[in-house]
Amino acid sequence: MDYVTATIVATGLIFVLMAIGTPVFAALGLSGVLGIVMIEDLDFVLNRLKSFSYHQSASYLLTVVPLFILMGAFAHHAGVGQRLFSVARKWVGHWPGGLAMASVLTSAGFACTSGSSVATAATVGTVAIPEMKRAGYDARLSAGAVAAGGVLGVLIPPSVLLIFYAALTEVSAGKMLVAGIIPGALTTVVFMLGIWVVAKNLSQQQLPVARAGWKERVLSLGDAWQVVLLFVAVLGGIYLGLVTPTEAGAIGAFAAFLMLCFSRSARPNLRRHLYDSFRSAATTTVMIMMTIVGAAVFSYFLSLAQVPQAIAGAVVEAPLNRWLIVGLLLLVYFPLGMFLDAFSMLVITLPIMFPTVVSLGFDPIWFGILAVKMCEIGLITPPVGLNVYV
Repeated sequence: MDYVTATIVATGLIFVLMAIGTPVFAALGLSGVLGIVMIEDLDFVLNRLKSFSYHQSASYLLTVVPLFILMGAFAHHAGVGQRLFSVARKWVGHWPGGLAMASVLTSAGFACTSGSSVATAATVGTVAIPEMKRAGYDARLSAGAVAAGGVLGVLIPPSVLLIFYAALTEVSAGKMLVAGIIPGALTTVVFMLGIWVVAKNLSQQQLPVARAGWKERVLSLGDAWQVVLLFVAVLGGIYLGLVTPTEAGAIGAFAAFLMLCFSRSARPNLRRHLYDSFRSAATTTVMIMMTIVGAAVFSYFLSLAQVPQAIAGAVVEAPLNRWLIVGLLLLVYFPLGMFLDAFSMLVITLPIMFPTVVSLGFDPIWFGILAVKMCEIGLITPPVGLNVYV
């Protein structure tokens, strides 16, 4: 069968399988296998699949994924989120929409200890939502602030999604993590400005929050020492070139483990907290690994069919401004974000988009931040906005 027909059939099968509820990794893998069979034959596929999953997942870089997830889980059970919200409340709680702003600041702080957006939204939500309810906040503002703030978990390092992008595109994981700091800080500021504007125009009155004195605010920063310690331990080591991202993840996970063990509030249920943390790390890591394997099979089919090369060549030769081309590529993430999670969006789009962007002369690290930002939007876009569900 010719390459064009095989590509159309295999790509169409992905959406058919997902429409009937097939997991994304299975839809990608099965479609990739069918595409390879149409181009080559069944024996060719079986020979390639013998060690395919091992070669795709046996990566030293990917060992950082469970470590970052463990670090966030340990920090959550150690009560880091509660202390961060208390600090943020003292600094901005008295402003219009102050508690919603505090939830965004808490999300940004907790993102420094967790690589997961969903975990960030869940942790901050359990602390901030009840507080905002008691203060008479509009439910839409409360839920929106927590859901949007949660997306900072995949942008502010340590981020599993940034590591995932680095693994898929073979760019520097350390550079990807460091590159997320300034965009994460800017996103936090923009979210807070947006909350201020919305809160000023809401007809529903919020109960005032007592303004904390400057001395109380400054002293409260001492409660954020755990976040500072984890952030410096992970990013500081990477930035200074002292450790690899994987080693930094191990250091951060161990530091968060000690925080959990010595937390007075967590000590009575320490065994359950440890079990929940390890279970969360295992289930999330398996999901990511299976997605990588399924995506790799489909990407291998695309490379056999020379689809990325053909599209990249056509785009480069097109009489369009290269900035317009990147903008059009990023727009693809909007409809995808309505139905897919962030990991699935990246594995589907990057085999085609990444060669195109590189051929246009753009920095792959820069494009990686843009792609992750678009995945952030998908995390709060209905009908499948995972953070909104949380």
